[in-house]
Amino acid sequence: MLYQIKQYIKFLFKSTNQHGVHSPFVFNLVTKCFYDTSHYEAYKQIITYKKELLKNRTNIKVTDLGVGSHATKQQKRLVSEMAKNAGTTNKRAKLLYRLSTYFKFENILELGTSLGIATHAMSLANPNANLITIEGCPNISEFTKSTFKKYNLENIQIITGNFNDVIKDLTPKTLDLIFFDGNHQKEATLQYFESLLETAHNDSVFIFDDIYWSKEMTEAWETIKQHPKVTITIDTFFWGFVFFRKEQAKQDFFVRV
Repeated sequence: MLYQIKQYIKFLFKSTNQHGVHSPFVFNLVTKCFYDTSHYEAYKQIITYKKELLKNRTNIKVTDLGVGSHATKQQKRLVSEMAKNAGTTNKRAKLLYRLSTYFKFENILELGTSLGIATHAMSLANPNANLITIEGCPNISEFTKSTFKKYNLENIQIITGNFNDVIKDLTPKTLDLIFFDGNHQKEATLQYFESLLETAHNDSVFIFDDIYWSKEMTEAWETIKQHPKVTITIDTFFWGFVFFRKEQAKQDFFVRV
């Protein structure tokens, strides 16, 4: 936690809003998506989904394949506690919804389904999208699968298994969005990034969750930023955005969201 506080103070000094952005592509993204204050109808569904999870007293035996939770190391966890401590916040779920509508993503991959809060938001943005989400814990996967069914989310394919094993057999081979929200370890993150680079096209977006989770995760993020195929990155502190647009000069942005 101390590491994150120190990094956040540094971020505040480096970061800007739309007025410090001198790339038309990034400026439009920040003003028309990041800072979009419209009240979308889907927001009600996003909030209701999270509220239902916060009230759910189901006990799940959790198998952590990554570094696990900062909040608890207990194997048996209440859904309500997981939603509160580890679930995507309403603010970020809404941002994912806006991003998915802004870019019109059709083929989406999520590493780390958890309770499906982020998955649900992306699904609502484009019900015709092909959304694949991978969850390592079988019990969480089963619970979330039944929740998706309850909400009639028919464009989501949830796969249970180790990320590396599932990635090898993925179809489609080209992806518009990959949301990395699972194993928060340096080597694993870099391995997933390298493995999935071949799925990226010019307009693909990779989003890395919790880039300041630990010193190791920040090191992974810095390595990704330097990759020759990466042109633009946006650091929002909680997420790191990666773009592969060949028409753009290589630039790194720090934006407060």
